[in-house]
Amino acid sequence: MMDIIGSLNCTDWSLLPPATEETMAQTAMVKGRFMGDPSHEYEHTEIQKVNEGEKIFEEEVVVQVKEETRLVSIIDQIDQAVAIIPRGALFKTPFGPSNVNRTFEGLSLSEAKKLSSYFHFREAIDLKNKTLLEKADLDPSLDFMDSLEHDIPKGSWSIQMERGNALVVLRSLLWPGLTFYHAPRTKNYGYIYVGTGEKNLDLPFML
Repeated sequence: MMDIIGSLNCTDWSLLPPATEETMAQTAMVKGRFMGDPSHEYEHTEIQKVNEGEKIFEEEVVVQVKEETRLVSIIDQIDQAVAIIPRGALFKTPFGPSNVNRTFEGLSLSEAKKLSSYFHFREAIDLKNKTLLEKADLDPSLDFMDSLEHDIPKGSWSIQMERGNALVVLRSLLWPGLTFYHAPRTKNYGYIYVGTGEKNLDLPFML
């Protein structure tokens, strides 16, 4: 897991607490835009089961979530869902660890136009469910992460060539504000997120 830092004035930076399963569950109930105040507390009501002796009953509990906790959870969600790396930028050894591929010189122009040439920069999820037949044409040293071409809903990525095919730009329609770039035939690539922290839940109905 990567470290997340935050700042209120872009001068002084501090380390934010890591996201946990508990905080992810709590912040999932919070809706709306951020307030811009890390100490701001959101409140929502949850139904929780309470044991009293042999009796089990449900009661409403008010849960408070700080904005800084919500921010960390949203950043983690965005990273898990739409952080991207070009195929070949990393390679996996037979012993398990993945490493930076120092021989990577960028995607060719034809490869750069295909969603199948880009992977989610996280541990594979969908790849584990593929059959041996589906994995037959894959290179285990390069194709060890999930490809963007199988993302659901289909059509959740916009891919465009810019500057006379000198730059490929991918934009997430599921998390508006996430932009990835790669200059074909070079080692230059990266991504940035500039958005409101809101997922486009209406996307399946817009495609």
